[in-house]
Amino acid sequence: MSGDPRTTVERELQDRLDLSGERSAAGRRSRWITAAAALLVVIGAAWFLLSRGQEGTRFVTAAAERGALKITVSATGELEPVNQVDVGTEVSGTIRTVAVDFNDRVSRGQVLARLDTDELDAQVLQGRASLKAAEARVAQTRATVEESRLKEGRCLALARKAMCTQEDLDAAHAGYLRAEADVASAEAQVEVARAALDAHETRLEKAQIRSPINGLVLARRIEPGQTVAASLQTPVLFVLAEDLADMELHIDVDEADVGLVKERQAATFTVDAYPDRTFPATITQVRFAPDTEGGVVTYETVLQVDNEGLLLRPGMTATAEIIVAEIADTLLVPNASLRYRPPAGAEQTEARGGFFGRMLRRGPGARTVDQNDEAIDAGTPVLWVMRDGEPLAVSVQTGLTNGALTQIVGGELTAGDILITGVDPGKT
Repeated sequence: MSGDPRTTVERELQDRLDLSGERSAAGRRSRWITAAAALLVVIGAAWFLLSRGQEGTRFVTAAAERGALKITVSATGELEPVNQVDVGTEVSGTIRTVAVDFNDRVSRGQVLARLDTDELDAQVLQGRASLKAAEARVAQTRATVEESRLKEGRCLALARKAMCTQEDLDAAHAGYLRAEADVASAEAQVEVARAALDAHETRLEKAQIRSPINGLVLARRIEPGQTVAASLQTPVLFVLAEDLADMELHIDVDEADVGLVKERQAATFTVDAYPDRTFPATITQVRFAPDTEGGVVTYETVLQVDNEGLLLRPGMTATAEIIVAEIADTLLVPNASLRYRPPAGAEQTEARGGFFGRMLRRGPGARTVDQNDEAIDAGTPVLWVMRDGEPLAVSVQTGLTNGALTQIVGGELTAGDILITGVDPGKT
């Protein structure tokens, strides 16, 4: 029963090695199973989360519709009379009387105010006296002419009888010629005196300030007893408006919009005095002269306004809407749909169909996200349309826009298509 001790020890060592190998293999198999199970759990969780996130995405949408599109340009300005006249005076003096007041209707030639005319009256009297003196001088010189003519005639008759020397005859003839020259000079002095008198009478007439037009007194800037000086600049005493039934609206159109504004275009405007009422107007002139203020360039535009009811008053601030284009029936989309772009993460999910790369279903004119990037880079307008529950990118051609809606003039888009305008952040 007793054997070799080494044989017994070797057998025991071999048994232990065999047992250790079996345990190592079992451990390795166990670790692989655990790793595989963990990987499956991760894959399942990722698929669940991605699928859930995809199903939970809620888009904000709007429908493409046919309708009317009106393009307008907005600008502000002031109402002014068609013909406004500043009435002043060319004569200095003291205001004696004022005959009209604010809002009075006046007619052409009506006296509005009178200056003190004492000094002017004296100048007129002096001018008349000077004219009479000049006229008397003419009569005197004519008498001298007659006297010189007779004297020359006597000398000529005596010269024939050798009783008058040639020297005396020459002196008589020269005296006659001088007398005629004095007559011409005296007559010229009469004209000078008459012109001076006319000037004095004109100044006297201008001391009565008269209305140059038929209209309404907008402003009165003088009072009786006030002194006006017209030496350097004519002072404005009254402001008259010819006819407030026809007025003009002067607005400043921005340089970015002036290319759309043309004469005879229709417009509407509102004023603060009547916030619930809209008044019609028509463009009569778009001026070429620029007006630059604070680096902003505008162009003055004149609109004709019918103010038959006299509701509008000069100086009122108005906000005008100029109708530059109007389309009765066209395909319209909201501008938000043209601005919408899917987020980068949503692009991969929507374009590849979730975790396993499901592709979007395609239709006419539709693109995948990668293809749409090329269209965006090329500047082609793109709309995202919901079709069969999936968002598809559709290229379109745009027309006019009013800032809220845009006209679609080409592309695979029809009325009723559901457009994506955004994503509800709380449902993504």
